[in-house]
Amino acid sequence: MNKGPYGFAAMWLLCINFMCPTTHGATEPSAISKAVDEWVTKTEELLIPAAEAMPEEKYSFAPTNGEFQGVRTFAEQVKHLAAANFQLGALSLGEKPPHAEHGEKAPESVRTKAEIVEYLKASFAYLHRAAAAIDEKNAATTVDLPGGRRGTRVGMLIDALAHSQNHYGQMVEYLRMNGIVPPASR
Repeated sequence: MNKGPYGFAAMWLLCINFMCPTTHGATEPSAISKAVDEWVTKTEELLIPAAEAMPEEKYSFAPTNGEFQGVRTFAEQVKHLAAANFQLGALSLGEKPPHAEHGEKAPESVRTKAEIVEYLKASFAYLHRAAAAIDEKNAATTVDLPGGRRGTRVGMLIDALAHSQNHYGQMVEYLRMNGIVPPASR
């Protein structure tokens, strides 16, 4: 995970926290938690309708013209980004990821369009939970990453959102290759 853009984004979120006064009650989320959660919502509002827009019979679609050998199918794109959401959300929460044994792949039981969309929705619910757990005291808390690297709790959520946006772009391309205008572009 390249620290460049993520470091900047993490610093931006921390700055917002100190510039936006809040009253901290037992149930009041912190400014940083609210900011991260708003971006989880914005990303979710792009991805779920895009996943729902592709007809089930096209979930196995992968481009073949040009330099596309070995790319993921539409279903694999959605399942992979959802699995990564679970992994990165778990790192932020300090938990073992759900379905950890599958790594960045969804469980084999997630096969149909309906199951894949539900898995995607659940991954965003998990990111919302992780965002709600962020506050001024723990946002910059470091977490151990695979390969001996380290990151921050808020950085894991920023990484999940950046990764999701990457796959959103790929999903849009797949939708358009199948004559479908992405819902956000309508």
